[in-house]
Amino acid sequence: MRAILEYRRPKHAKLRKNMQLIIRAAIREDIEAIQSIYSYYVLNGYASFEITPPDELEMLKRWRLIKDHGHPYLVAETEGVVTGYAYATTFRQRPAYNLTLENSVYVSTKQLKRGVGERLLNQLIEECTNLGFRQMIAVIGDSQNRPSINLHNRCGFEKVGVLPSTGFKHGRWVDTFLMQRPLGEGDRKPPTN
Repeated sequence: MRAILEYRRPKHAKLRKNMQLIIRAAIREDIEAIQSIYSYYVLNGYASFEITPPDELEMLKRWRLIKDHGHPYLVAETEGVVTGYAYATTFRQRPAYNLTLENSVYVSTKQLKRGVGERLLNQLIEECTNLGFRQMIAVIGDSQNRPSINLHNRCGFEKVGVLPSTGFKHGRWVDTFLMQRPLGEGDRKPPTN
């Protein structure tokens, strides 16, 4: 599946007019770029509670596991370069959670505030809805992570809780910020299957 979206330059972004942002399914050849994007956030921020960046082989295993479960794993591509990625995974392993997914979205630092994350997340929401899932959870590292919280707000998520001081990274305690949004009919009707 490949969606080509005409990219309209926000006033604050310094991109050429008519630059195309392509959202597509991730492929094996994207893993190097995905690993590079993720490594930055592991080493420099609180979005991920990992301390050491996983290598390409580990990222490949994770990608395959998500794909094997039939969940979407998307990349954003701008002028042939992977500029971000997003995926959905099983929220918890117990069967009653089968209709609930957790999302992850990471954008290259060179493409922040240019709409890449929002387009990725909206496409992920659409694909998960089409697959019949009913809820999506965002587990955001750091309650001060305004860019991620704002992104999820723009995409229909609401704050559902904060788990204080659940991680220790870069010399300080870090909260886990939880957000949630319904997919499709959400909890208005029971599932049919």
